[in-house]
Amino acid sequence: MQTMLSRGQTEEVESGSRLIFGTLYPAYYSYKAVKSKDIKEYVKWMMYWIIFALFTTAETFTDIFLCWFPFYYELKIAFVAWLLSPYTKGSSLLYRKFVHPTLSSKEKEIDDCLVQAKDRSYDALVHFGKRGLNVAATAAVMAASKGQGALSERLRSFSMQDLTTIRGDGAPAPSGPPPPGSGRASGKHGQPKMSRSASESASSSGTA
Repeated sequence: MQTMLSRGQTEEVESGSRLIFGTLYPAYYSYKAVKSKDIKEYVKWMMYWIIFALFTTAETFTDIFLCWFPFYYELKIAFVAWLLSPYTKGSSLLYRKFVHPTLSSKEKEIDDCLVQAKDRSYDALVHFGKRGLNVAATAAVMAASKGQGALSERLRSFSMQDLTTIRGDGAPAPSGPPPPGSGRASGKHGQPKMSRSASESASSSGTA
């Protein structure tokens, strides 16, 4: 537990020292070199940033596989100090001895790879952009068609309900000739009334 705690404290010290001395301090002096237009200082700090970028890239993998190594973080602090020191001039030494000759010999291949990667990334971006637009357009059309179908069904149900209500409330009486038995029935019921009125009138005249 004590070993793990000391390793964690060492990692924090390494991160803080690299942030201050490996990033902020060179950034400020790079600003001063650009402001003063001093070519010598400008080249010096450009070489440092190139070495520091390579160091940060390598550090991504070494932190995974070599973090168990004794004094690993202390060695990283010492390396950054060696790069920055005006006495050792570590960044200038590494750049002139290793980086510049390697990049000069592989510069054309690197440029070709970068151009191909740029073209492929552009083509891939265009392809995925068109595909995304097609998917979005298809989804919009499907949503619009579903919405239109639901709206038409809704309106159809409303119209059917309205027609049913109208038929139930105000249905007109059937127009047409009366049923055949209605006239006969009324005639039969009317004849006794007429005969009774005639007999009454005859009896009244006889008495007179």
